[in-house]
Amino acid sequence: MSRPRIVIVGAGFAGYRTARALSRMSRGKADITVLNPTDYFLYLPLLPQVAAGILEPRRVAVSLSATLRRVRLVLGEAHGIDMDARTVRYTDPEGGEGTLAYDRLVLAVGSVNKLLPIPGVAEHAHGFRGLPEALYLRDHVTRQIELAAATDDPETCTARCTFVVVGAGYTGTEVAAHGKMFTDSLVRKHPLREGMRPRWMLLDIAPRVLPEMDERLSDTADRVLRQRGVEVRMGTSVKEATHDGVLLTDGEFVHTRSLVWCVGVRPDPLVENTGQPLERGRLVVDPFLQVPGRPEVFACGDAAAVPDLDNPGGFTPMTAQHAWRQGKVAAVNVAASCGVGERRPYRHRDLGFVVDLGGTQAAADPLGIPLSGPVAGAVTRGYHLAAMPGNRVRVAADWLLDAVLPRQSVQLGLVRSWSVPLDTASPELARVPGRPEGRKGADEAADEGITGIIDTTEKAQTAGAEPAPRRPGPEPARNQPGGEPAKSQPGGEPARNQPGGEPAKSQPGGEPARNQPGREPAKGRPGAGGAGKKKSAAGRRGAHPAPGPVKRDDTSAEGD
Repeated sequence: MSRPRIVIVGAGFAGYRTARALSRMSRGKADITVLNPTDYFLYLPLLPQVAAGILEPRRVAVSLSATLRRVRLVLGEAHGIDMDARTVRYTDPEGGEGTLAYDRLVLAVGSVNKLLPIPGVAEHAHGFRGLPEALYLRDHVTRQIELAAATDDPETCTARCTFVVVGAGYTGTEVAAHGKMFTDSLVRKHPLREGMRPRWMLLDIAPRVLPEMDERLSDTADRVLRQRGVEVRMGTSVKEATHDGVLLTDGEFVHTRSLVWCVGVRPDPLVENTGQPLERGRLVVDPFLQVPGRPEVFACGDAAAVPDLDNPGGFTPMTAQHAWRQGKVAAVNVAASCGVGERRPYRHRDLGFVVDLGGTQAAADPLGIPLSGPVAGAVTRGYHLAAMPGNRVRVAADWLLDAVLPRQSVQLGLVRSWSVPLDTASPELARVPGRPEGRKGADEAADEGITGIIDTTEKAQTAGAEPAPRRPGPEPARNQPGGEPAKSQPGGEPARNQPGGEPAKSQPGGEPARNQPGREPAKGRPGAGGAGKKKSAAGRRGAHPAPGPVKRDDTSAEGD
């Protein structure tokens, strides 16, 4: 009997766990392939610490080839699935087309930033779903403080020192908490005008911070943020974003150069082209994670609407905690479909959540026990170390160094504003200038992922200057109706209580938007082409005819 071909699309929490469990269960008796845009698994819950300069980016990037034994890695973005022919079409990092045949398929493509119909947000805000966005935010915050310290204009200084975070779920709360500590450390090295301090604002339509958590933990987070100097504005969001700042729903105009969008996530647009039934943009599956009518196709994670057996008629939320456990069940059921073991339905039990508030502060409720202060901080960091599938020693070492040494306040210049647009189906990848198809050229093949970005920048700096990027043109709108918000622990954060769609809970994970007026932006997902034909850039998932810069006329050529 031939070895079954198992293809796993995506290597997030669900896809990575599926691949790891299957590789152990198959013992080399199956051909397991993982298709992913990057060569690493991103541990999203620690991303705010990358943006704050606590952790180096490689610490949260766990190598797939080093940790997934007997698993073949194919770098690329899936742009079409033919379930009748049992093939997956993809585009590799250099723009080449490829096809993978399968006997069993696991769709674990995750989620992307969720856009809401608010004027100016797509042009002036940045999300927080991938390493490129975290690296950009760290450089941007550092640059704004340095420019503010050098200017003689009080209004310009005030605008550059004001940072607005929209979304008070897990990600937004952690970004604001860590960001305030980061900027406070920066101004000690770059003193501002007398009487001026960095200003951080956390906005959300919800009545309280972390509305999905126990109220006692929400109160803890609120208290820590306010004591640190963060302006917590509940019941308020952004009505319009402009070049000079943001207009709030309460009528106030805030002058700022920094808008961080932590409002929500939506399922990856790829699932919409499968032709299968969807639930709020998520692929409908049965309790065994199989697509109805397609017993060879499984789906899990944020892109799958998994029935909640403890809540009849409902679906499990888009959280990393669910994605991680669904990945294990998917692996068991794929193996069972190949004649190994017995399949089982997905059931879950809430293990609690942890929110890192920076320093020794955190809010946590492991197994329903509410904790705060240094004890919660220790539990939170212990949880993350235990949950990470790799890099534990390096992460712990960075935490130790951060505790005894001052943070390095330098701009690396790795990611520019135009390369991390909010409206993208691939937040894990930074845009590359000068290529209409939005893919790397052959001469950049060795510079894949984070390592490539860093190496390329070092070469430019050695040459004496940073190459000026060519600014490609606009990108097609890609606003898919929404998925349900995500709650994640650990991970990215779902949008919660923001206009335009149901929020997602995430810790980690993206955060969903909930109870907000308005509709979600229109879909703009082009269809996939034939298996043997060369597709245009606009027709591929993640391929952009001409990515355009985020408009920041207030900065110089050396700025964003």
